[in-house]
Amino acid sequence: MELNQISDNKGARKSRMRVGRGIGSGKGKPAGRGYKGQTSRSGVAIKGFEGGQMPIHRRLPKRGFNNHTRVEYDVITLRDLQVLVDNGTFKAGDTVTTQSLRDAGVIPRTSDGVKLLVKGVLKVKLSVDVERASKAAGDAIGKLGGTMTVKPVLPKREKVKKDPKTGKAIKA
Repeated sequence: MELNQISDNKGARKSRMRVGRGIGSGKGKPAGRGYKGQTSRSGVAIKGFEGGQMPIHRRLPKRGFNNHTRVEYDVITLRDLQVLVDNGTFKAGDTVTTQSLRDAGVIPRTSDGVKLLVKGVLKVKLSVDVERASKAAGDAIGKLGGTMTVKPVLPKREKVKKDPKTGKAIKA
């Protein structure tokens, strides 16, 4: 047997149906689209249209809530910091910030900040400057002689108080 003699089993590969290629082809003339009308033409997408009946996506009740002011944090642990020290990204005594973690490619650029958790063990002194941290993580860094700075993240959109009579914004 040669390489040029190798082939699939009979029926393993089915050729696609060529539509609109004459009456005898099996999908000739209207090519499976019915006769006339908008949907027999190309470029038509009437998704969710049910002939004037209330569509199912409007009949069903809506559930849930998407908070547009939610602050998304990326979680990093003491173990992760130790791995970064071990591979040479940070040295003992360095300041680890959200920006330095982004530059190192540890967290994505889309997050609003970093939350530090205590999972794992850190063996070197580091100064950590993040948006949130667990108390235990702060204590673990403090025991090694490092410092922990937590800077709060402002919500994405401040709520504006309005005067009930005029409806204009009031400075709080």
